[in-house]
Amino acid sequence: MSLKTPTLISRSVTRRTVLKTSGGLVAASAMPLSAFGQGSMTRSHGLSSFGQLALPVDYTHFPHVNVDAPKGGTLSFQPGTRLMNQNFNTFNTLNGFVNRGDGALRIELTFDGLMTVTGDEVDSYYGVLAEWVEFTDDGLIYDFKIRPEARFHDGSRVMASDIAWSMQTLAEQGHETLKPALAPIESAQALEEDLLRVTFAEGRPRTAHLAILGLPTFSQRFWDGKDFEASTLEPILGSGPYRVGDFEVGRYIEYDRVDDYWAADMPFTRGTNNFGTIRINFFRDRDVAFEAFKAGEMNVRRESVSRLWATAYDFPRVESGEVIQSTIENEQPGGAQGAYFNTRREKFSDRRLRQAIGLLFDFEWTNERIFFGLYKRTQSMFQNAPYMAEGLPSEAELAILEPFRADLLPETFEEPYIPPTSDGSGSDRQLLGEANRLMREAGWSLDGGRRVNADGEQLAVEFLLASQAFERIYSPMVQNMQRLGIDASLRIVDPTQYQSRINSFDFDVVGLNLAPNLTPGSSMRAIYGSWSANQPGAWNVAGIAVPAIDALIEMAEAAETLDELYTIMSAMDRVLRPFHFWIPQWHSGAHWIAHESRIQRPATVPRFTLPIETHWWMES
Repeated sequence: MSLKTPTLISRSVTRRTVLKTSGGLVAASAMPLSAFGQGSMTRSHGLSSFGQLALPVDYTHFPHVNVDAPKGGTLSFQPGTRLMNQNFNTFNTLNGFVNRGDGALRIELTFDGLMTVTGDEVDSYYGVLAEWVEFTDDGLIYDFKIRPEARFHDGSRVMASDIAWSMQTLAEQGHETLKPALAPIESAQALEEDLLRVTFAEGRPRTAHLAILGLPTFSQRFWDGKDFEASTLEPILGSGPYRVGDFEVGRYIEYDRVDDYWAADMPFTRGTNNFGTIRINFFRDRDVAFEAFKAGEMNVRRESVSRLWATAYDFPRVESGEVIQSTIENEQPGGAQGAYFNTRREKFSDRRLRQAIGLLFDFEWTNERIFFGLYKRTQSMFQNAPYMAEGLPSEAELAILEPFRADLLPETFEEPYIPPTSDGSGSDRQLLGEANRLMREAGWSLDGGRRVNADGEQLAVEFLLASQAFERIYSPMVQNMQRLGIDASLRIVDPTQYQSRINSFDFDVVGLNLAPNLTPGSSMRAIYGSWSANQPGAWNVAGIAVPAIDALIEMAEAAETLDELYTIMSAMDRVLRPFHFWIPQWHSGAHWIAHESRIQRPATVPRFTLPIETHWWMES
């Protein structure tokens, strides 16, 4: 099955061409759709997949903001999350929405979408460019009223045709991870200058209407005569609260708040976008980045190295109270931090070999000796999500799984696989023995100290890493593998090469964190579906291509209640685990943030996000 590329209408359908070509169409567009047999339409200030919106139509501001927060100052930090082609360690393009190049982190701050989230609800969106939306009972047609105030940074109006053009362009030329979100769209039309209609195909996924809401809106006029897929260092015209300021490729980029931002005092922005400048710093070495923070070159740091969090925050700026440490609990899924096998390669085709290699990672030793006991062992790709599988399958899960029983592994119907606890020695003899047994069963035997297959070829496994910081974590595992006759090695490459090799699936095993959504939808196709298994640039790094998983993804997309969705996802967790597509590693369940005391945050934070750059502020 291949991804469907939608046919989107934007260039040919504008207010001018509608008026010119069909005298009745404009009048008809104002008539209820029931006149055309489409059914009645419901108007709303937001959209949700399940349940009701928490905020009323006349809400004044989002929760967890300080509406009186002072404006100004510079936030200087390194973000802990990224989108699409963005790279934590470098950048060489200002187009963060295509496959080519290494995008600048947080470039999305320069754009607006149709709607946005509060970070406190599971799946609710509230209008940004869209003042309101009307939709049919069957969920196939959505009409978005574009706010008359909406302006690009050059003062030109944001038109419905710009949004339709943006959808079409992203569908045809955008980053691979956007394809699943855009595939269900049958058409996107500018019925009026300020009225956008998006029509979805029959059988569209449940979250299809939500997946398009955060897409960036581009100016069609800006892109005339330009190659959208090309890398560029020309700032792209947007309509968001920030614009690109000063930057030096690979080192830093600054985003300056737009003084005359069209939505500066709208309910959805009140108390947000407080920093005058947001400076993103790029470092290829974690230790260098930490030293820069110590020296005051950054005023916020999201710490991801447990050793540093436990032992290194004793420098003068901390002792004086200028810098404080905050541990912020969150309800986000723990993320799927792990080492992913490239199952496209024949040597990793047998799950027993993958399981055997996973047994050679001694988490208990690593947590005690390297992580200072600050982490927990990850068990599932859906760690800490409300749909993470536990215990024996429920009756509802069994009802979902039974039709696929003949194609599923027997362990699917037992308690979900949990990585065994080691003796903490770093080289548990019992686990090494079990790994040796599994390798032999998979056709890899020991011959003169070399782990070989039936043709006498030695098993070689290379771990692809982007930082030397991971070397001491993976080295004990590599030593265990070598002890069992595997030609195991580490390959540390620069950030650009690292991302390029992931995009082209040029690796044996790679360490990544692929975080799941609270209400998974079409995004699952890009990570777990066969549709993306061989699609360069997609996040299905393991090459997962299991028909039953494809079927469960489609079932999840069609789920009508949250309980139904979570049951399907729990069943999917049970299907995934015994395949051992990855080696589960670790998670913490909290954010570790060090920041200058003058950088302040609201008393409470959103349940599912940590919006430092939008919700925090700087005191004078």
